[in-house]
Amino acid sequence: MGYKVAVVGATGEVGRAFLRVLEERNFPVDELLLFASERSEGLELTFRGERLKVQALNKIADFKGIDIALFSAGSSISKEYAPKFASDGAVVIDNSSAWRLEPDVPLVVPEVNPEDVKDHKGIIANPNCSTIQMLVALKPIYDAVGIEAIVVSTYQSVSGAGAKAIMELQEQTRAWCEGKEIPPAKALPKRIAFNVVPQIDIFTENGYTKEELKMLNETRKILHDPNIRVSATCVRVPVLYGHSEAVSVKLKSELSPESAREILRKAKGVVVVDSPTEGQYPLAVDVAGKDDVFVGRIRKDLVFEPGLSMWVVADNIRKGAATNAVQIAELLTQYAMV
Repeated sequence: MGYKVAVVGATGEVGRAFLRVLEERNFPVDELLLFASERSEGLELTFRGERLKVQALNKIADFKGIDIALFSAGSSISKEYAPKFASDGAVVIDNSSAWRLEPDVPLVVPEVNPEDVKDHKGIIANPNCSTIQMLVALKPIYDAVGIEAIVVSTYQSVSGAGAKAIMELQEQTRAWCEGKEIPPAKALPKRIAFNVVPQIDIFTENGYTKEELKMLNETRKILHDPNIRVSATCVRVPVLYGHSEAVSVKLKSELSPESAREILRKAKGVVVVDSPTEGQYPLAVDVAGKDDVFVGRIRKDLVFEPGLSMWVVADNIRKGAATNAVQIAELLTQYAMV
């Protein structure tokens, strides 16, 4: 059985990745509809060797017949159009932050809380990219011995801020290499070339950014654990693809680094790369284009007792967005919910 699938935001970084992932995973698509803004109307994208035209979302009034809609067009579009798709019978899987903390909208990482998709009422939220990879790595440990608290510093690639941020890094780097004046920041809050920027999203009253608070609130919702503590510092770095995270956890029971490695080696969606003395640990350049979460530098934490520290890396456009969403769609088909 095949499905009628829509991609909203089809011309963006994640939208194009949706097409690649659907094709690579051989998702049963009978018909694919592509939607974007008016300025992208008429553009053609390739899916399974066929050229498909992009339609202007605001010119479509009827979405009946669509089984699954993959959204990555920003929160305002999701707030306006996701309910329309859902009311016309589609299950919306939304990559924006619009619905993540709504109590009646499941927030799903398939390796972590797959059963939550069964509670959907037409919309399922895709978590923040940094939250996804962190929890894929931590859930097996959480299940084994429990986790009380997480301290995480993220090193997030510019692709997480979209195509304009990618171009900004490339243009600034090119200008520096050519000895020209570096163009000012537009897509990002500060110059990103040869720099790190400790701001992703806007600052809130408590001094944390919205991105940092997403990691706290989404972790609690996904794990169904309102008591787990999370302190995050989210940093933008001059990398094109791949988010990296330094993660330290306070455990409820003792777990040796050796045991943690064994647990993670058996975990779905996790690849352990952990021989640091031999120069083997996950790197953003090595994980780009891959769907797993890579974990290394697993060691006893020197502050938390009992505790562990580790290095977690994943492709933010794939596992952090498109792949996770398509995996949710796969769950819907497995549970016969579409």
